[in-house]
Amino acid sequence: MRLRPEIAGLPAYRQGRPAASDALKLSSNENPFPPLPGVVEAAVGDGAINRYPDATAARLRAALAARFDVDVDEVHVGAGSVSLIAQLLLAVAGAGDEVVYPWRSFEAYPSLVTVTGATSVQVPLTADHRHDLDAMADAIGDRTRAVIVCSPNNPTGSIVTETELRSFLDRVPESVLVILDEAYREFVVDPSIADGASIVREHPNVVLLRTFSKAYGLAGLRVGYAIGDRALLDAARSTAIPLAVTGLAENAALESLARDDEMLERVSVLVGRRSEQLDAVRAAGLRVPEPHGNFLWLDAGEQTGAVAGVLERHGIIGRAFPGSGVRISIGEQEATARLTAAAAEIVALLEPGHPLLGGPSRKG
Repeated sequence: MRLRPEIAGLPAYRQGRPAASDALKLSSNENPFPPLPGVVEAAVGDGAINRYPDATAARLRAALAARFDVDVDEVHVGAGSVSLIAQLLLAVAGAGDEVVYPWRSFEAYPSLVTVTGATSVQVPLTADHRHDLDAMADAIGDRTRAVIVCSPNNPTGSIVTETELRSFLDRVPESVLVILDEAYREFVVDPSIADGASIVREHPNVVLLRTFSKAYGLAGLRVGYAIGDRALLDAARSTAIPLAVTGLAENAALESLARDDEMLERVSVLVGRRSEQLDAVRAAGLRVPEPHGNFLWLDAGEQTGAVAGVLERHGIIGRAFPGSGVRISIGEQEATARLTAAAAEIVALLEPGHPLLGGPSRKG
C-alpha cells in the first residue's frame, strides 16, 4: 500500500506515561480533581446515548457566545482544542505553504502541520524559554498561511503579554491566520498576559482557543472551543469530522460553565501548589522558569533521561522530551515532598554550569 512519505515517517502522538500504583502520574497536565459536583450527572442526562448528538453543539455555543459577548456563529466547538487547531490548519494551509510556531511548544503542532501537507517553520524560544515574537514575525513570508502563539506555552509555562502580542500582530499580515492557543489560561495570575478575548474582536485574523480539559477537569470527554471571525470558523467547521463532540461532552461543559466559582476555587488550590513546588525546587538549587500553567519545566537538555529517571525513583512520572527537558504537572499535594527530595538529587547529578542549575529564571 502506498502512503504519503511524510505521513509514513510521522510519529504517532505519545501520551504521558502511566504511573505504577505507588507513583504519581504528572506527565499529562491533567486536573487531579474529579469533575465539578453535578457535572457527571448532567453529562449522562437522560441516558439517550443511542441517539446522535447535535452536530453544531448549539446549546454550548450559545452559552459561550453569551459569555464572550459574540455572535453564536463566532463560536466553534470541537473535540478538544487540538482538534480545532487541526481544522483551522486544514482550512488555510496545504502543500507548499508554511506554518510558523515557537519551539519548543505543544508537541502536536509539528504533526498537525505535516498532515496538512504544509511545512513547519519552528522558531526557537528565547534563552529564558519565552516566545521570540520578533523572530517569529521575521519568519513570516509569502508562503506563510498561519502562525501559532501558545500562551501559557506548553511545556515551558511562559506567557505572551498584552503589549508583546499587540506589537507582534502589527507585523502580521491580515491574510495570515493567527491561532492563539490558551489551553491553560485559567491558571494565569499575572495581569500582564494578553487578553485574547478582546484581541479577537479587533483582529479578524486571530482565533482564540480554549479547552474544558484542564481547569474544568474534563480531559476524558474531549471538548474545546474557538472564538473568532465567522468566515474563519465556517471554514474550520467544513473540515471537521462530523459529530465528534458527544452529547455527554456538551452536557458536561454546559454544567461546568455554570460552576465557575467552584472551578476557580480548585484552580486557586493548584496555583498554590504550583508556588509551593516551585519554591521547593528552586530552594534546592534548580533554575526553573516562572510557571503560568499547571506545570513546571525542567530545562534538562541532554540530561533529560537522567533527570526523568531521578524523578521516577522518587515516585514522580513526568513528561520527558528527549534532549530538551522534563515537564511536571501540578497534581497531588504529596508531590511536593517527593519533588523536594528529587530536586536535591538532580542538583548533585548535574555538572556545574548546567542551565538547570542556579536558582530562579527570569519571570515571563
